[in-house]
Amino acid sequence: MSDTRHTKVLIIGSGPAGYTAAIYAARAMLDPVLVQGIEPGGQLTTTTDVENWPGDINVQGPELMQRMEAHARETGTEIISDIITSLDLSKRPFTAMSDSGTTFTADAVILATGAQAKWLGLPSEEKYKGFGVSACATCDGFFYRGKEIVVIGGGNTAVEEALFLTNFATKVTLIHRRDSLRAEKILQDRLFKHPKIEVLWDHTVEEVLGTDTPPGVTGVRAKHVKTGKTTDVPCEGFFVAIGHAPATELVKDQLVLHNGGYVKVHPGTTETSVPGVFAAGDLTDHVYRQAVTSAGMGCMAALDAERFLSAQPVAEPVSA
Repeated sequence: MSDTRHTKVLIIGSGPAGYTAAIYAARAMLDPVLVQGIEPGGQLTTTTDVENWPGDINVQGPELMQRMEAHARETGTEIISDIITSLDLSKRPFTAMSDSGTTFTADAVILATGAQAKWLGLPSEEKYKGFGVSACATCDGFFYRGKEIVVIGGGNTAVEEALFLTNFATKVTLIHRRDSLRAEKILQDRLFKHPKIEVLWDHTVEEVLGTDTPPGVTGVRAKHVKTGKTTDVPCEGFFVAIGHAPATELVKDQLVLHNGGYVKVHPGTTETSVPGVFAAGDLTDHVYRQAVTSAGMGCMAALDAERFLSAQPVAEPVSA
């Protein structure tokens, strides 16, 4: 027999946005319940050195998320290791079903399920994640000062990351599978004019090359899409910039989305198209995608939820 539980605020997701929302919601005496999801801690748990979190000159990603979780627990959040498999936003209280069979009902919902970088799916790419393979130039570019870097992709993100990485690298090679870029023309002009950037057209990356002791990237093996000829491109950093996929499976048919599937919020708030449902972090942010901005939106979501709930009429007691 399944268990049914009610909470004022249900938080779905456990990255910087989810944990920060939990801290603020608990401090507002909303007794929040946070369901961690398939990857407790979010994307930062797959990151090693974090050097752009205010107050920490250097901190390990998993350690930072453990501290956030402990903080949320200490303030009074109930944290549950489970996965929300379905969510009904058609009426309040909202209803969520979990993988364990528990049914959650909630007066307000904060979505913080995040977004994940799209990867090539190569075994060698997985092997060197955190050891030379990255999907975030602003997060990890600093580590490649004075080194050669390869970026793969052809859209705005790839071109922007290639340009950003020239602040650190001696050379940036952009690999694209076609003979033209999808990026905006003004970005392309900057790319083509930059003396540190070289473009390798009509190529895909077949393998990431590297060492085992210590683990590190030494290059990538690129394959020409027409001739099949392979070329080894030396580098110490390989950045995958083929897009991000927001985790909107639970709400894609219930909330207004935009910009390729990100949850749309009212400007200056975390309010979604359904009153009482709020979204924070990478799920709604297709521009910045930083831990600190996600945390800020988590704070906003909790405050927005508090204001929403305080404006609701008090329920009359049900007679026997």
